[in-house]
This record gives sequence, structure tokens and C-alpha cells, in this order.
Amino acid sequence: MNQVNLIGNLTRDPELTETAAGVTLCRFSIAVNRNYKSSDGERKTDYFNCVAWRGLGETVAKWTKKGNKIRVTGSIETNTYEDSKGVKRTSFEVVAQDVEFLTAKTSAEDDAASKHLQPINDDTDIPF
Repeated sequence: MNQVNLIGNLTRDPELTETAAGVTLCRFSIAVNRNYKSSDGERKTDYFNCVAWRGLGETVAKWTKKGNKIRVTGSIETNTYEDSKGVKRTSFEVVAQDVEFLTAKTSAEDDAASKHLQPINDDTDIPF
């Protein structure tokens, strides 16, 4: 079974693009701290390139930005290619199946979201 769960912070703003066939995808990268420190007392960090397709990708691009903490559940895909010098290379990418946003909204974001709602001050039609 090929399944991975990662919790980390976005290293840059997500990039929303479209394939030639018109399918939406979002590329992003997350930094994940290791659970232990090295012999010099430093905590190492691993970086993972991720992609989210279609609606999930649109949601990630719309609601996240650099520095946000997210949880990504998905699978790892390997790709092989030749670089400009003809050397065979391998890359790894996490294909997201689910993304959970773990960074709390700021008060400015809450204020912006609430501007769409209009309070009702008319109690005359309430039946109780």
C-alpha cells in the first residue's frame, strides 16, 4: 500500500495551473520537521513537493499561503527523466488525496469573511 501522511508548513504560496487538457492542478511544497534531533542538537527538516488535482487543488490555492500548517494525505509517485546533460534523474512527488488546513484564521480573515453577512435587527416576525 502506498499511503503517506504529512504535517508541515507551506514553503511558498501554492501555484494553481491547468494542463493542456484543461484539468486544474495545484503545486505546493511543505517542510516537515523530523521527530528527533541530530548529534549536534539540531532538528532536521525534510521538504516534500506535492500536487493536488481538480477541486482539491483549487481549494488549496484559494485558502492557503506560505507558512500555513497543513496535513496532506496521499500517495508518493516517482518520475524519471533526463536532465539537460543527459543524466537520468528521479523525482518524488506526493499526490494529495486529502488536505486539512491546520492554521487558525486571523482576525483580519474573519472580518473579511463576515463582511458578506448582514445582521438582521428585526424581531417582529419571530413567533416566540
